[in-house]
Amino acid sequence: MADSVDALDAKILRLLLEQPRTSAREYARLLGIARGTLQARLDRLERDGVITAYGPFLSPAALGHPVLAFIHVEVTQGHLEDVGDALAAVPEIIEAFSITGAGDLLTRAVARDNEHLEDIVQRIVRLPGVVRTRTEMALRERVPYRILPLVNAVGQAAGPATRHTP
Repeated sequence: MADSVDALDAKILRLLLEQPRTSAREYARLLGIARGTLQARLDRLERDGVITAYGPFLSPAALGHPVLAFIHVEVTQGHLEDVGDALAAVPEIIEAFSITGAGDLLTRAVARDNEHLEDIVQRIVRLPGVVRTRTEMALRERVPYRILPLVNAVGQAAGPATRHTP
């Protein structure tokens, strides 16, 4: 919830992104706040859904899947949930979103090579409720996934730190 993020929260989030392997004690020291204050804010940010996970970001390419494609999936009415559940069972589908416009779902898929991508698409086409697919292959990543610029913008818009109850 953006309303619950103030300037201090933004500083905490920035540190989490820039120095993810640092201890909470060190974060508190760097920010000049008590460790309990830091922990209360982290707990609230998790509870509010601002922080959704901790862990490393992995490269599909380094895991042997350098081909990235976006697969649009058109679904028969009433089958969106079933198709979504079936897509979750395909390990090469690393994200899927319900969308507006042409198609009902947009997936982000990775593959070992073009032939493997074709196999993935054919697996999707055979799912009950799938009408058709349209695949677009990524040529080069121009802007990698990032959240830090947004955190910075939210922190600047929030102004000075305000008190929140944990």
